[in-house]
Amino acid sequence: MHVYGVDAQGRQVLSKKVSRGKLSAFMANRPPCLVAMEACGSAHHWARVFRGFGHEVRLIAPPFVKPFVKSNKNDAVDAEAICEAVQRPNMRFVAIKTVEQQDIQAIHRMRSLNVERRTAQINQVRGLLLEYGIEIPQGRAALMRGLPEILEDAENGLSERFRTELNRLLEELRHLDEQVTHDDTQIQVIAQSDETVQRLMTIPGIGALIATALIAAVGEDVGLFRNGRALAAWLGLVPRQHSTGGRERLLGISKRGDVSLRQLLIHGARAVMRWVERKEDATSRWATALKARRHTNVAVVAMANKIARIADAVMVTGQPYDPAAGRPLQAAV
Repeated sequence: MHVYGVDAQGRQVLSKKVSRGKLSAFMANRPPCLVAMEACGSAHHWARVFRGFGHEVRLIAPPFVKPFVKSNKNDAVDAEAICEAVQRPNMRFVAIKTVEQQDIQAIHRMRSLNVERRTAQINQVRGLLLEYGIEIPQGRAALMRGLPEILEDAENGLSERFRTELNRLLEELRHLDEQVTHDDTQIQVIAQSDETVQRLMTIPGIGALIATALIAAVGEDVGLFRNGRALAAWLGLVPRQHSTGGRERLLGISKRGDVSLRQLLIHGARAVMRWVERKEDATSRWATALKARRHTNVAVVAMANKIARIADAVMVTGQPYDPAAGRPLQAAV
């Protein structure tokens, strides 16, 4: 790693390489100062370590560092660019995760991988069986019901060799199901023990999965966002702008930030939009009118944006959601 340091006037006072094994001891011997790093692999770990030494730590997203790189890329130039970026008064920083947030995010990442592997396995089994003239309807439940019957049917033309391999794939699918169930159980345990998660779950469209993912991504540093729209923009749920010369041009959503969290919010919004015509609260009336004049997918993303903004208000105020008022209870008073 390369360490670059400046004094209060911005003049360079330090520029040297430090090995990963010696970095902790090196920073422990520094007087308390402002430490900036790119938000990359292990950055949150080092941020917690440096905070323990009394330093003030800031993490910056790599795209916000790139404009300050003055010449060809190398570690020394990158370190200098980070130092320049952190001194900008309007720079935006990445929230530093606690160990508890890392735990929750790790469970979500493991669950996401298990679901992805399970889906790929299901598609492979369906594709292989089609080559033998056997068709299974789409969906995990249909396959798990039909596959044992196919293995037991001696008249369907499958060879013993393929039956053996197919049985192995079925066992792998059952194992992946157990892994996903285990991850879901862990998420439910976290949801039941965390008051903030329980308050978030009072918002329509947010369950334990989305609430814990929000806590893992944002946590106690929700104050980093000026308002709910800033949180929605951080999640990539606002239009991407390409305006010039006074002419505004808004494109599709920016798709910035955490891909999995944005996906979960959109799935939650899609569930909410299925029932808005049967409800009479303010949010449902707004959503019904939006569905009438815009494409369904546009309305779903707009609802996901609204859910994110409500979630920000719930986390800031510490009050549950009031369906009648369409906002947290404290804000409705």
